Amino acid sequence: MNKILNKSKIKRKEKNESFHNVRERNKLSNGYFMKRKIGNGIFKFARGVMLFGLCFLILQPLLSKISVSFMLERDLYDATIINIPRNFTTSNYERASMLMNYPRSIVSTLWVSLVVALVQVASTTLVAYGFARYKFPGKNLLFGAVILSIVIPPQTILTALYLNFRYFDFFGIISLFGGKPVNLLNSIWPYIMVSAGAMGLKNGLYIFMLRQYFRGIPKELEEAAYVDGCGKLKTFLVIMLPDARPMLTSIFLFSYVWQWTDTFYSSLFLRKFGLLSNAVSGLGDGLTTYIQNISNRTELPSIAYQQAIISTGMLMVIAPLLIIYLVAQKGFVESLAQAGIKM
Repeated sequence: MNKILNKSKIKRKEKNESFHNVRERNKLSNGYFMKRKIGNGIFKFARGVMLFGLCFLILQPLLSKISVSFMLERDLYDATIINIPRNFTTSNYERASMLMNYPRSIVSTLWVSLVVALVQVASTTLVAYGFARYKFPGKNLLFGAVILSIVIPPQTILTALYLNFRYFDFFGIISLFGGKPVNLLNSIWPYIMVSAGAMGLKNGLYIFMLRQYFRGIPKELEEAAYVDGCGKLKTFLVIMLPDARPMLTSIFLFSYVWQWTDTFYSSLFLRKFGLLSNAVSGLGDGLTTYIQNISNRTELPSIAYQQAIISTGMLMVIAPLLIIYLVAQKGFVESLAQAGIKM
């Protein structure tokens, strides 16, 4: 009991001394100290309100979709229900999983995204290192083309890509020997070729980021490696790549996530692969066909229920990405921070 009383007395004494020190400092500064304290407090409060508002703007659509995904159809039209469902159900997830063939689609998306991300990281790293460390004719012109690939939307080359891989003939060699052009659509090869040529999804951005990173590495490291007898390839593999590991981690995660949700290249090259991005884009039509088949008439699902199923499908698509981020967030944030310092 005495110990508790002594502790309370000590705390009260320290508090009084602190208040006395603040009052003295404010008096010596002619009121500036207190004005600064109040100003800092107002700034911190305003910053907290702004951050909360931004987080709410980002999370609110996601939270709304989560709420809708657990509602029955009658809850969607109940004006008294806003966010919390009255009739909690998981039937929306079961129906969306059935319509998207979710187990098969997630496996296909997993290995396609992994292969494409690895190929893109390898090709863009080589191209970016060449731009950062070597001088060759037309270097600035080619790097300008890289910047254009970032600015210009990929839809502008849609027709060219389709015709090139629909009637694929490598430099006319197949036709030269009397063969016919090969149809590579609905196969993984167009993806591999485009990614290996550093012309895949967002590859221009990856090249730019890696080029800036390699330019920030001191040239003395390369010169020291050359003095020790390393060639250009060994210097790149032993010296440059380990140092660029944080940026490579960021590039791999960016490539994997964007490939997971891509609809442009996947709908062009892999329509029959059953990827999640293609499955969720056709979820509304699939639900309409399913309702008509089970009802044996031309009955259409309500708009609200159709949107609820689509929202559920979208949540099922991004759920693996959220898990990946939660697992890899520490390394991902550290890699971005180190990359920002290097750049």
